[in-house]
Amino acid sequence: MARKKHSSAEITGPRIRDVALELFARHGYAAVSMRQIAEGVGVQAGTLYLYTADKQTLLFDLMHAHMQELLDALNALPPCSEPLAALEQFTRFHIRFHRAREKAVFIAYMELRNLETANFARIETLRRAYETHLEQLLQRGVATGQFSLPDPKLAAFALIAMLTGVNTWYREGGRLSLERVEEIYWDMVRKAVGA
Repeated sequence: MARKKHSSAEITGPRIRDVALELFARHGYAAVSMRQIAEGVGVQAGTLYLYTADKQTLLFDLMHAHMQELLDALNALPPCSEPLAALEQFTRFHIRFHRAREKAVFIAYMELRNLETANFARIETLRRAYETHLEQLLQRGVATGQFSLPDPKLAAFALIAMLTGVNTWYREGGRLSLERVEEIYWDMVRKAVGA
């Protein structure tokens, strides 16, 4: 018999992921038990295993979903062949996307160390795809003479770290609006690539 719309499975699965995301971000993966996740969801601990094989799988699924969403959103951006305009688009996209997903971003960076080897390799493949997108964009800028960079790969790592860093200090209602932060960061990125 088919499940009814809004069945408990359709609610419980996402709820497990939401609670795990919250707890992993607040306490760290290693400090959170499956029992704590079950309590947060309001189910028996054994019920979790109907939705996930174990805590490692849950962590991997959260990270994989985040990275896949990031790549899908990046690939959905309007095409931009001019390197400087494409770099501005990337800069603003990165800041907005990551600010809207603060907990997922935190877990995606801070909990890499807790992934088992095979899971780590799969997440790293997705991370490399994102980094390569920026690296190739920078290479195009160097090739056209718009950017002056000794090492586009290193510059891509540095720029991603700088842009992701906004999540560590930015707070809504603070001195600067997110739009103003984007403007300032875009100016820094433009100068950093020698444009």
